[in-house]
Amino acid sequence: MKKIILSIAVVLISLVSMAQKPEYYQTMGESLGEYANCKGVADFQALGNKFEMIANVEKTEWLPLYYHAHCYILMSFMEQDAAKKDSYLDVAEKSVNKLIEMAPTEAEVFVLQAFYLTGRLVVNPVERGQEYSGLVGQANGKALAIDPSNPRAKMMKIQMDMGAAPYMGLDPKSFCPQAKELLASWDNFKPKSPLYPNWGKDQVAGIVKRCE
Repeated sequence: MKKIILSIAVVLISLVSMAQKPEYYQTMGESLGEYANCKGVADFQALGNKFEMIANVEKTEWLPLYYHAHCYILMSFMEQDAAKKDSYLDVAEKSVNKLIEMAPTEAEVFVLQAFYLTGRLVVNPVERGQEYSGLVGQANGKALAIDPSNPRAKMMKIQMDMGAAPYMGLDPKSFCPQAKELLASWDNFKPKSPLYPNWGKDQVAGIVKRCE
């Protein structure tokens, strides 16, 4: 009964918020819809800059900054040039740091920090692996401590465990059951509002496919 009441309360709060700030919700909804049309660095940069403009107007809302950083992190994974990768991550880092100040109790913020730190690691795994793998683990650990059910935090943990497995004398595929379980239960997790992050299912599906 308590869970039902809590769920109803969350829905009502979301509806009230949407009624109070209809332009913000409409603009954010339209911008989030543009993710599906992004095919390259330029597309994500344009979208990221749009989220930055929203953040400059809606200074008390953390989600525009979240998606601004998310776009630039994705750009770093698409880019081949190491210097450009880092330059995109420099932009993302500023928003991630602001997010931590604005929403220190949101698990999604620390998942994004872990994602950003993974981007830094990927630029130069040989030189950065030892330092950044630990930082990624710390950030994602904070996310799981806040919300152990967060699917993106679980996905990051599986990816880290699989990556570290060979160095621990383990078979990366020993984590495949966890990935399959996560994929099967992914849609059971309900974001706090329609604007909250819901990415990651495709990545988990990719892990599961590689396990076959």
